[in-house]
Amino acid sequence: MEGDIPEETAIRRSDLSVVLNELPLFNGLDYAFLREISLASQWLSLPGGATLFCAGDPSDALYVVLSGCLGVFAPAERRNRGFIGRVAAGDTVGEMGLISGRPRNAHVVALRDTELARLSSEEFNRLFRQHPEGMLRIARLTVDRLELSQSRARTRAHGARTFTILPQSVEVDAGGFATELVKALSTFGRTELVWDVRAGSHTSHWFHRIESANDYVVYVGEANSGRWSSLCVRQADALLLLARADGEAGSWAPLARLQESPMARQRAELILLHDRALVRGAAARWLGMNDLAGITHHHVTSKLDVPRIARMLTGRGVGLVLSGGGARGFAHIGIVKALREAGVPIDLVGGTSMGAILGAGVAECWSIEELTERFRESFVDAKPLRDYTLPFVSLVSGRKVTRLLQRAFGDLTIEDLPLDFFCVSSNLTTGHSEVHRRGELWRWLRASVAIPGVLPPVVHKGEILVDGGTMNNLPVDAMRELGRGPVIGCDVGADRAFTTDSDEVDVPLPWQLMRWMREKKHRPNIFQILWRAGMVNSNAMTVAHREKTDLLLQPPLAQIDMLNWSGFERAIAAGYEYAVHRLENLPLDSPLLSSRSREE
Repeated sequence: MEGDIPEETAIRRSDLSVVLNELPLFNGLDYAFLREISLASQWLSLPGGATLFCAGDPSDALYVVLSGCLGVFAPAERRNRGFIGRVAAGDTVGEMGLISGRPRNAHVVALRDTELARLSSEEFNRLFRQHPEGMLRIARLTVDRLELSQSRARTRAHGARTFTILPQSVEVDAGGFATELVKALSTFGRTELVWDVRAGSHTSHWFHRIESANDYVVYVGEANSGRWSSLCVRQADALLLLARADGEAGSWAPLARLQESPMARQRAELILLHDRALVRGAAARWLGMNDLAGITHHHVTSKLDVPRIARMLTGRGVGLVLSGGGARGFAHIGIVKALREAGVPIDLVGGTSMGAILGAGVAECWSIEELTERFRESFVDAKPLRDYTLPFVSLVSGRKVTRLLQRAFGDLTIEDLPLDFFCVSSNLTTGHSEVHRRGELWRWLRASVAIPGVLPPVVHKGEILVDGGTMNNLPVDAMRELGRGPVIGCDVGADRAFTTDSDEVDVPLPWQLMRWMREKKHRPNIFQILWRAGMVNSNAMTVAHREKTDLLLQPPLAQIDMLNWSGFERAIAAGYEYAVHRLENLPLDSPLLSSRSREE
């Protein structure tokens, strides 16, 4: 690497003090002090994939990243689960260990070719004893980093700046997709597209200048594992694995070197290109490969899908979370209508119970008219809870609900939905909620609405799954874990479930029932009691999850009973009117506004 440093880098090497003065840690310190630091520092070039230090190593130096990028990984984890964060150009790493005197507490790896200045612990101690104001500056930086890390842990939003597109074969239109992606990213900031013909012979410092001059950079790799593709892989914050949905599933040659590393340094996302109509089963076929197990995927049926991907890649993807609430869930239709009219994008959808079913329709990109007609037909006209049975495990057999879900969604899998989607059920066997992101859509929706005592549970691999509202009626946490951007929470279960004007302890004897039933009293029925009893334990979690939203929508629905299917139109209207008002009064600093392009 030594011979690969261009003349301009050598000039910077001789006057490192100028570079240090631009960093938050050193900015404003006496120039003579900075000059001493620069003379005491060593210049290092670390190739992409190389380890700077490991957890447990002695804290023997402070490092300044001059160009490139480092990744910090938890010591006991592997792959993305252990990823803590990035150390970008202009930042420092290692100072905490020097202050505490303790061994390194994380692995630090070069995410791409990186140039660093190294200040040994001996020189660090000597210089900062002579200049205590520098030590105070480091202490403040350490506190700032701790506060920032806690803030990131709460939000978990991850936006990337550099992207590498890797086509799976020469048949994939990488150029067309790259052009549309750059166009979409350009609405959020300055973006540059880099091809092999432009950059194949340049050094890491040239790439650093390109990335410093732009908000986003898109590199276009090749299907082979040549030098250019390998360099692109090392430069990327995120790898976009591009494939034809109807093509034969195969591996990506440039990823072979990446997978040799004990830690996955970049997140990889699968982009499936469809020829207008979405190819059913394509996602499951591609994701079934070992190389792609567990990664995120996106569908592109036209260039109109690319802005959605750009939002999600940059941490601007809008997640919509829909709660359960029986007939009150129809208010979600009105809310979705208001969001679409206001131009607020919906990029990801998740839900529980009735919110899960309606959310699946949103993820399938049904129009408001189609959502309205389908739900009127399925719940108002069909009366799905009327197939009573002997109450061995439930009051109704559940066959009508199952048939309605199968008729609405057929053999569609969650992976085949145009938008990212998940639904939640409650696992009575393990005592935990289950988040379903893959598999048969109708089956997991059926589990998500299996109200204990009302509908039979869904049995899967010996475990009993019931209504998601039993444990998590507003799964904002599951959406936050994706880290795609702002979250809208729609809670239609906030109002009181039901009341009664009866003052009774026991049900009357059989010969008194007729008189009891003729009394004009508003008494709860067994469906209402079981439904509400199944949800009440998740109330505390729902309250906590409301606070994690960027926009919480709670339309007034106290006058609509959770089993009043005839309140269909009223619920939709209430949701729409409420959401329109809230969106019109959205504060200017709302993160939802950053999900729109600058032109908007």
